[in-house]
Amino acid sequence: MAAPTFVDVPGMNFDWLNLDTEQGVKIASGRRGLTLEDINALSYGVKGKDEGGPSVFAARGAAPDARSPRHARQYRSKADVWSESAMLLYEEANQRQWSSARDIPWETVQPLPDDIEWAMCTLCTFLTQVEFIAGDLPGRFMEQVHPDHFEAQLFLGTQIMDEGRHLDVFRKRTLVNGGGMVDAGFGAINLLSVDDFTEMTALLHLFGEGFVQTLFRMGELISQNDAEKKMFRLAAQDESRHLAFGVTHLKYVMDTEPWRREELHNYLDIQEGALGQSQQAGLTTNPMTGEALAILAGGGLEHIDDGYEKLMIMRKRQVNEYMHRLEVIGLGDRRERMAPAFKELLDSQN
Repeated sequence: MAAPTFVDVPGMNFDWLNLDTEQGVKIASGRRGLTLEDINALSYGVKGKDEGGPSVFAARGAAPDARSPRHARQYRSKADVWSESAMLLYEEANQRQWSSARDIPWETVQPLPDDIEWAMCTLCTFLTQVEFIAGDLPGRFMEQVHPDHFEAQLFLGTQIMDEGRHLDVFRKRTLVNGGGMVDAGFGAINLLSVDDFTEMTALLHLFGEGFVQTLFRMGELISQNDAEKKMFRLAAQDESRHLAFGVTHLKYVMDTEPWRREELHNYLDIQEGALGQSQQAGLTTNPMTGEALAILAGGGLEHIDDGYEKLMIMRKRQVNEYMHRLEVIGLGDRRERMAPAFKELLDSQN
């Protein structure tokens, strides 16, 4: 690369052109365009297991300014925030955004029997509240991600966008067909006290998002029209990304800092204990939601017993999928200390 040509301009100082960062990197875009993975080159690439650089607002690969104030709340350790899938999930999230206004065929929502309509409104009220928390919580940690690990921060930004859209779409469903919002219950109030990134990921992504993803899949099966089917299908698609981020973050923690095993178990002990006390077995924080699901699954209030049988199948699937994620992370020993309300739903080991 040719040296810069200096022009003598009175009163101006071009010292900033004395660059001490790597220049001349040329990257061709690939089949998917120019992605975060493509630009991971030289000093601009992902850092190793070491801590991040100085706690200042300096982008990875840029020379930090000695005058920059410190950011005392940044996570410098890569294991505190990193997910090996963050780059891929970020790119996918950008490519798969959808609109609750344009992409849902709202015209297919027709009048329904009162019990079905109110059951759907009850479920969607619960989900509106759930998605508000699921978007609000990651936002608290975005500024704390060190610039050397910015991919995790970018992914959290897409999750906030996803959860905002979910809140939006479920709220619209409660109002579009003459129903309305119902009693929301006390909500996932235990998440409001989370103050660590990995704790947030264990409780929100691994646990909460995983259980909600199974619920979304059931939602598509119990839908009454094409609008509801697409609403749940697209939300489940988004939720898969959030879940993948959580699993790969926690796997990275276990792979690089295995001494944190008991810390992760403790987070899950608390969460399982809080939600496993009810017959919902962690399904919801409001008993009315379980009743609404049984009505929808059975096809009406008169078939609620059949609905509860189908609901139990979903509960078992939630817990067994949760156990599978724990095994992927490296917490297979969770099976032996799982809360009783969850453990009794586990399939026996082969």
